Amino acid sequence: MPHPAELSKSGGIIGNGRRRHYQFRTSQFSKETLAMRLPQVVIVGRPNVGKSSLFNWLVQRRVAIVDPQAGITRDRITHLLDVGGRFVELVDTGGLGIEDPDNLTQEIEEQIAAAIESADVILFVVDVRSGITALDELVAQRLRYVNVPVICVANKTDTPNLLPQAHEFYRFGRKVIPVSAAHSRGRDELLQAIAEALPPNVGGDSPPPEPVMKLAIVGRRNVGKSTFVNTLCRAERMIVSEVPGTTRDSVDVRFELDGKPFIAIDTAGFMRRKSITENVDFYGMHRAQRSIRRADVVLLFLDAQERVTRVDKQLADYITQHYKPFIFVVNKWDLVHGQIAPEKWVAHIRDSFRTMGYAPIAFISAKTGKNVKLLLDYAQELHRQAGKRVKTSELNRLIAAAIERNPPPLHGTKRPKIYYATQVGEYPPTLVLFCNDPTLIDATYQRYLLGTLREQLPYREVPIKLYLRKRERYDRTDQIESRLGLPK
Repeated sequence: MPHPAELSKSGGIIGNGRRRHYQFRTSQFSKETLAMRLPQVVIVGRPNVGKSSLFNWLVQRRVAIVDPQAGITRDRITHLLDVGGRFVELVDTGGLGIEDPDNLTQEIEEQIAAAIESADVILFVVDVRSGITALDELVAQRLRYVNVPVICVANKTDTPNLLPQAHEFYRFGRKVIPVSAAHSRGRDELLQAIAEALPPNVGGDSPPPEPVMKLAIVGRRNVGKSTFVNTLCRAERMIVSEVPGTTRDSVDVRFELDGKPFIAIDTAGFMRRKSITENVDFYGMHRAQRSIRRADVVLLFLDAQERVTRVDKQLADYITQHYKPFIFVVNKWDLVHGQIAPEKWVAHIRDSFRTMGYAPIAFISAKTGKNVKLLLDYAQELHRQAGKRVKTSELNRLIAAAIERNPPPLHGTKRPKIYYATQVGEYPPTLVLFCNDPTLIDATYQRYLLGTLREQLPYREVPIKLYLRKRERYDRTDQIESRLGLPK
């Protein structure tokens, strides 16, 4: 940990390195950051017509939460969709006309309005079994004056005998495509209709460039995750509210920084398991965990106004169990600036997460943009570290030096012996130690080896995965490598 004298009053990024100089300064987020534009196909409709089910069915993945409770979807959820060889961004939205129990109706309506405004094609979803309702009429009225193609998707046409009921929706003056997301009926016809409706000057034949990095933004409720995502894309992309649990799903948001594409994954706020009382909280937590697993770097958000909690520790444990590079992000630093010294927060974090001293700490304000650009630059540095590879000869030299300084302790009359080490993978860096008996090298000595290696290796601020393998007594090293498929 850097000496407190190295810390500036503005916070910044506090790393684990000693060989590099870290600048602790206020950095405004670059104005060159822009949202990436793809042709957008937007799903709209009243609550409980199956919009999220249709969304998942079209992208062939369980992306959006599906639940009988109305009003589950609040933010815009997007996913890439191949439509006849052209790539579009499919957008799921909240139900039009719903009265949100948390008084977020206006914010949900604004998200829907923004989606409609940016749409190239609109899918107006209705429920065949319910028939035309007053809310359907209101949605149709709202879409009457949009200047993009609108396709009426008659969902829940589960059997052919429901087709006459689907035809009733022609009264809205739109092309009607009967489908059943639940029974997988009509998908090809709907995709064909979307392909025909796309303007010729929108989109292309190639998918968008792969993101340089996927960032999962995780943390407890109300720590500023959605505000941070909005700052990244310079738009009100996510609903921000003081209401706990405003974000219910994991939402991928594409943005561009310094000419390179990124994906930020906003997630639902974590809570203690015994506090989960609704299905939507359960789904949100599991999707957040999945977001951690598929991320390249995780930003663990903490509130500068509150101390570390048990939920924060459980979340950090989950991140380390999956060997993800991560940064402790102390958000809302502008609210406590001048009241709390950065070194006090550093000591609090290091004391609360004693086995994670390698992880950097960032002090930012998502609302003002302070240090956000610096944070993203540092996240890219962690991603580069996770992809580093060390030569076998160098690794064995370091292992031999560590053993010489502190040999593994005896287990009764048995002495542990480490013969050979090699790196077998990246993302995360993965090391294999060949020894006489893996059971003789306990967790304490493994931590010693990793701590010693981390001081000398080029991936000192990311988790390292360590495996112990028994070397057969008469096997040669190259024979072991060949059998295990390890690089020589």
